[in-house]
Amino acid sequence: MLQVGCSESNSDGGSAGAGGAAGSGGVQGFDPLDGIGEVELVADGFIFTEGPTWREAEGRLLFTDIPLSTIYELTAMETTEPFRENSGMANGLDSDVDGLLLAAEHQNRRVSRTLADGTIVDVATEYMGDLLNSPNDIAVRSDGTIYFTDPPYGIDPVTEQELDFNGVFRVAPDGALTAEWEGALESRPNGLVLSPDESILYVAETTSGVMMFDVNADGSLANERDFVEMLLGADGMAMDTGGNLFVSAATGVQVYAPDGSLWGAIELPGGAVPANCAFGGADARTLYITARSELFQVRLANAGLY
Repeated sequence: MLQVGCSESNSDGGSAGAGGAAGSGGVQGFDPLDGIGEVELVADGFIFTEGPTWREAEGRLLFTDIPLSTIYELTAMETTEPFRENSGMANGLDSDVDGLLLAAEHQNRRVSRTLADGTIVDVATEYMGDLLNSPNDIAVRSDGTIYFTDPPYGIDPVTEQELDFNGVFRVAPDGALTAEWEGALESRPNGLVLSPDESILYVAETTSGVMMFDVNADGSLANERDFVEMLLGADGMAMDTGGNLFVSAATGVQVYAPDGSLWGAIELPGGAVPANCAFGGADARTLYITARSELFQVRLANAGLY
């Protein structure tokens, strides 16, 4: 199920943008797909799985089923159990710098935080008096800055959208919310992930490919440019310690070097279409992949970032 390539472009995997990823802190030359294991089905029977995130302190994976409005956990016995029902149709998940769970909730149009006592509080709900669209995915910087994408997937954009853009937002450590990128109403910002040294933020734009931004010292974004052009269905993403970017897309998980060249793709059994992916396991070498009704895993030689 592995398709390997080292070309600069691929008709399915997209083409590298001129901006490249120089300065992202990646290790050049090591093929992240070398020594890859078999893709294994972990669980199925869901409707639309998303949002995988590894909870390092607890040693477990959480993921979401958006239509079922449920967050699931993958236990040590590799069985799945509901972690939270009535999740507000949660999509992307992540942990903040204190290890508290963050969730991008489609139905509630917010990013939430679950406190240690189980109380769920708002992180972001509106911008300049308008409700957010439908927060989709989350990335967290080591200083506590939270980034999230806000396309209109969970609402009717004709009758319910209040913002006049689909955006990428930043929540500063003091809670201040800033729109860092305001995309056209036709845009669909989706998955996002930081480079290992946190100098670059990658953002999937499902209608086109993958964008990249420089991250300033204060967490603000600058110098928007293409990293991958024309990648069909770019969605959730993951990053390994070598700076290689794993992008869920219509034709499998596409794997790009820091300079934007394509290493190859991880194809799923039965032609399953991935929606998101995340590294996990005690050694961070297991890539978990959500794909509609299924959850897969595959072992890699290079460790990823939680």
